[in-house]
Amino acid sequence: MENEFLSKVEDNAAVRAWSEKLQSEKGDSLAEGYVSELQDFTRINVAQNELQALMDVWASWDEGTKQLFYQSYGDISYLLDVRVDKDLFRVMVQFWNSAYKCFTFREVDLVPTIEEYTTLLRCPRVQVRKTYARVFNGQTFAKKLMSISGMSEPWVTARIQQKGDSKCIPWESLRDLVLTHPDERKRVDIFALSIYGLVIFPKALRHVDEAVIDLFDRLEKGITPVPVILAETFRSLRKTGEGRFIGCAQLLIVWFHGHFWKVDKVSYRVISESYSPLKEEASIQRREDISEEKWMEIL
Repeated sequence: MENEFLSKVEDNAAVRAWSEKLQSEKGDSLAEGYVSELQDFTRINVAQNELQALMDVWASWDEGTKQLFYQSYGDISYLLDVRVDKDLFRVMVQFWNSAYKCFTFREVDLVPTIEEYTTLLRCPRVQVRKTYARVFNGQTFAKKLMSISGMSEPWVTARIQQKGDSKCIPWESLRDLVLTHPDERKRVDIFALSIYGLVIFPKALRHVDEAVIDLFDRLEKGITPVPVILAETFRSLRKTGEGRFIGCAQLLIVWFHGHFWKVDKVSYRVISESYSPLKEEASIQRREDISEEKWMEIL
């Protein structure tokens, strides 16, 4: 095991040396004469879905149903308990460097990675090399929703709505199924779909978008959702000031805390396979009395 560890360390050192050499030779791939600057203070809409109904459903489940959920979908349920500090979030996005596609905090550049988000979500079934690509000539939106929900075509068709440029289904319709569906497996699946649609990809408030359902339909094939989650996050950061943030604000906040929050002790549990970063983050009481101005001063 020691030799394997040392080998990985040497590999990491080689990658770093290669990266630094390439950076020195090729530069930043930006237009000649370009000067990277952070944007002026921009207001961002951080409106979130109301999640209390989902939290109530989770609280009502017994341990057996929760374990079934964990085994299929990992730790995404803990996102329900992650509070999004809107003052911190609004300040944090001001440090997004659109030229370099990263956050620039003084002399430090940081960006969320696939490895970090994969560790946070702890999805047990994913195969990291199987990434998602949307197929437009496959099953229809209604057929996919029928497969996930176990409901009839008339039931599904009657509840599909058009929101902007895409189709969706209201959260209220999914909530009713989570509460009343006779099949426990389906209740778990629909609950997970609701988290994906209301928390991870909250494109349309109080609705689950067809693109989310297409992604969710592919999860059982082992595809990893992480690259898509990051792509939507980066897209929203790039469009800061143009509308509501529709990436997963909860994950981005957890990632931020992981890099900036000082802790007195590091628990031994972080090296355990059962350790859940999201569970730990959800249990921490953060201060809620820090203003935007103070956060800007801190960062």
